[in-house]
Amino acid sequence: MIKIKLFSLVILMTCMNFASNAQCAMCKAVVEANLESGDTKGAGLNDGILFLMAMPYIAVLIFGVFYYIQKQKKLSA
Repeated sequence: MIKIKLFSLVILMTCMNFASNAQCAMCKAVVEANLESGDTKGAGLNDGILFLMAMPYIAVLIFGVFYYIQKQKKLSA
């Protein structure tokens, strides 16, 4: 039952990924205008957004690893 729910969630998230391509309308307009005029300041904007978005996931992953290690130590002791 859990596998079916998980599979359904993955399919739903895959089908709904179109919203992840959205950006702030003002930021996008400014960057496009700057890039058209030859300025390169906005070239790294998407990389910066991805970097900021990844940090919470990395923090949760690290917390999860430490939690798992602590649980394994308690079980073996």
